[in-house]
Amino acid sequence: MNYSDAIKYIHNTNKFGIKLGLDNIRRLLEYMGNPQKKLKFIHVAGTNGKGSTCAFINSILINAGYKVGLYTSPYLEEFEERMRINNKNIPKDKLADYVEYVKDVVDRLLADGYHHPTEFELITAIAFKYFRDENVDFVVLEVGLGGRFDATNVIDNSLVSVISTIDYDHMDKLGDTLEKIAYEKAGIIKENGIIVSFYQKDEALQVIERVANLKKASLDILDINDVEIIESNSEYQIFNYRDYKNLKICIIGKHQIYNASLALMAVEKLRSQGITISEEAIRVGLADAKWPGRIEVLSRCPFIVIDGAHNPQGMSVLKEALNLFSYERLVLVIGMLKDKDTDKMLKLIVPLADIVITTKPVSDRAYTAEELAEKIKGVNPLHFEDIDDAINEALRKANKKDLILFCGSLYMIGHVRTYLKKVIK
Repeated sequence: MNYSDAIKYIHNTNKFGIKLGLDNIRRLLEYMGNPQKKLKFIHVAGTNGKGSTCAFINSILINAGYKVGLYTSPYLEEFEERMRINNKNIPKDKLADYVEYVKDVVDRLLADGYHHPTEFELITAIAFKYFRDENVDFVVLEVGLGGRFDATNVIDNSLVSVISTIDYDHMDKLGDTLEKIAYEKAGIIKENGIIVSFYQKDEALQVIERVANLKKASLDILDINDVEIIESNSEYQIFNYRDYKNLKICIIGKHQIYNASLALMAVEKLRSQGITISEEAIRVGLADAKWPGRIEVLSRCPFIVIDGAHNPQGMSVLKEALNLFSYERLVLVIGMLKDKDTDKMLKLIVPLADIVITTKPVSDRAYTAEELAEKIKGVNPLHFEDIDDAINEALRKANKKDLILFCGSLYMIGHVRTYLKKVIK
């Protein structure tokens, strides 16, 4: 099986949909010899911020001298981004080998009368096998959807479980109240485990506390009074967290300071278990951390910013982050999926724009550019079904003192990032 065959095989399994539950993944891993049982995990769930929290923890551990596996989703530009070791994607040829191996396992499962695993279950199993074979010291493991029945929750325990901000998203699968969504996220809490959580709205926090008590897990909540923002601009941010003074991060947006503080809480829990992580590793790790596609500045003349905000909380954070930039006009290029809270997001971001261009993300669930334009026809948006055409129109419309913002869906941002890297000098 070559790389192209491997990717085709993986994506063909998306016809098996999303099945929340652990029976499938558990059986698949049993047939593979349970590679996950020999790994040490930092498990991260949440609605927004979990990816960047993973990035901060990953970077700190690498700078502490460890070999670190990072498992995240979705990818932006290349599928291999989903499983990395010390910030290097799994090589294409190795991915092909692992897919061929897993395909053989799946064929045995089917012959024995079991269900076909879903796409996410296959990818998760491949990642566990890869990380085990490469003998990583730690795996920073991002939940795909929810927590309780997410395939990543097949792990028996974690060194620390982390819950980032909880908000309304994927309500068709996780529930239509904050309490229900929080209960799914809190599903990653293990018996007698260690957990750190972002400060949450009361109804979400009460659920997390209740689950932690039931499982006799120790729970620490990020106290925003422990965080002091010293400087925040469009290039870097400086902050204090408890006794750590003048910490620096280069991921933009004040919310990232709180994500970095949550990551630091998790790292403190690792240190309390005897894992050697110096303050220098923490400082350098935070400053080195990168998380592409999240308020990422690709150009400064004009400003070109891409962001994967795809729910109201994410869009609200993006709206606030625009205050860090000085510009004359905002040229907004937006694409959205139909299963998101589109109207609320449009109300947040569209009024800020001087020019609006709609396009269609690379997804069957996306609005066409014309459908999205219809929803905001009061501002006379331009619409281009082809993302490249939308990008080129934005570049034509913008002056050097303007800001071009691409947002609305990660399924658009990856394509935009790849294209712009070719055309921006």
